[in-house]
Amino acid sequence: MRYELVIFDNDGVLVDSEPISNTILAGYLTELGHPTSYEESLRDYMGAAMHRVHDLIEEQGGEKLPADFDDTFHSRVFSAFRQELQPVPGAEEVLGDLVAEGVPYCVASSGSHERIRVGHLKTGLDQWFEEEWIFSAQDVGRGKPAPDLFLHAADRMGVPPERCVVIEDSPLGVEAARAAGMDVYGFTSMMPADRLAGVTGHFSDMGQLRELLA
Repeated sequence: MRYELVIFDNDGVLVDSEPISNTILAGYLTELGHPTSYEESLRDYMGAAMHRVHDLIEEQGGEKLPADFDDTFHSRVFSAFRQELQPVPGAEEVLGDLVAEGVPYCVASSGSHERIRVGHLKTGLDQWFEEEWIFSAQDVGRGKPAPDLFLHAADRMGVPPERCVVIEDSPLGVEAARAAGMDVYGFTSMMPADRLAGVTGHFSDMGQLRELLA
């Protein structure tokens, strides 16, 4: 394999969480007087850290979200995850291939460590990740689309950025990977290919990714 480290986004790439979390986010924002459709939530917030939600809502209406917004949102999301969340089909097979080939990998997510942990425990993906292979936007000053998280992951894993490849499904994540100087493959299961501009390649199911990384 031509890469020394595979960096996975988590939501939508490893766990099929985007439909759940964006449905809840759109509903909660609407409930608070900021009408948001599911499609708008995907467009504006998919792949982003929570500070982006606060920033955009304040920019659009000049009003801050409640101080307990994050806690309430996460409580609702985690409850739904424990009931409904499934791994992305084929994700475990890709991880198994990397293990078999001895290729290091990690996860770098805009979500909190708790969100990653809850999702991995529910889906069984926790067996594939050591704690030191898990990186969150909580670990750095700026989340995606800034490159900080991917650069932090590469540094902690001991691999130069140019030897890393990122697996992403959001425009913000693709932008962050490119800014970090890394190749990036765009997963188009939810996001049209034309929204993932500048990727090294596209794929629509994990079987194709296994071939791209070979």
